[in-house]
Amino acid sequence: MADSNVSEFSPRNYETIFISDVHLGARGCQADRLLKFLQRTTCNHLVMVGDIIDGWQLKSRLYWPDTHMMVVREILKKSRSGTKITYVTGNHDEFLRRYSDVELGNIQLVDELHLETKAGKKFLVIHGDQFDVVTRYARWLSSLGDVGYNILLKANVLLNKLRAQFGFGYWSLAKWAKDSVKQAVNFIGDFESAVSQECSRRGFDGVVCGHIHKSAIRQFQDIEYLNCGDWVESCTAILQRHDGGFEIFDAFQNQKDLDSPTTPGASGGHDVHSRDAA
Repeated sequence: MADSNVSEFSPRNYETIFISDVHLGARGCQADRLLKFLQRTTCNHLVMVGDIIDGWQLKSRLYWPDTHMMVVREILKKSRSGTKITYVTGNHDEFLRRYSDVELGNIQLVDELHLETKAGKKFLVIHGDQFDVVTRYARWLSSLGDVGYNILLKANVLLNKLRAQFGFGYWSLAKWAKDSVKQAVNFIGDFESAVSQECSRRGFDGVVCGHIHKSAIRQFQDIEYLNCGDWVESCTAILQRHDGGFEIFDAFQNQKDLDSPTTPGASGGHDVHSRDAA
């Protein structure tokens, strides 16, 4: 059930769409849902906030099904149609950081993006691994955690196959663990606080990030904190409307609409969590 911040959404043109943690090349990537979302929305600026390609997984084994290539093609199609594309690097696609600041047409590769919203606010767009102590200083532990996370995702697939047989909808075991396990809750809170403090120190009004696979729109004192979530568990995105306000799009809450032959600009009833421009 959606919370009290839910507002109506219909496929249409947005000022900016932010997606992160897609993990193309990993078996857990829900590329089919992302593809449907991209096909049903248009935007002036598409910002990919890190871990779009999972270099860690591709390094250990090659996994690149047709749906993953179709997502890439859809992004390139948007670029050819005039959409500005910014790729912000993350830790799973850190191999791209050696090419930071490269521009190919209207596609730009950066480690962080300074963005002024339609409401005139200055936002820092960054993946967020820079604020994860484990990722920065204990790579082996991060890799071990990645293995455990993949095991959790495999268990989640089996669990949802059983749920489907009994007529139940999708349920994320990983999301439940993040919301329920004290250590995970504390880690997320510490991460959000660290990112927000850094933005305040650098004079930004807000931040858009990813990394922790936990979507959010919330206020930390004078900083507006936005997290895109991911396309492995929760399948969420941050949308900036033309008035400067922000919304969280949730693919699972809108599965019926994504499965319909709706085209961008058509009316529909999608649920999002929203925050109006100040």
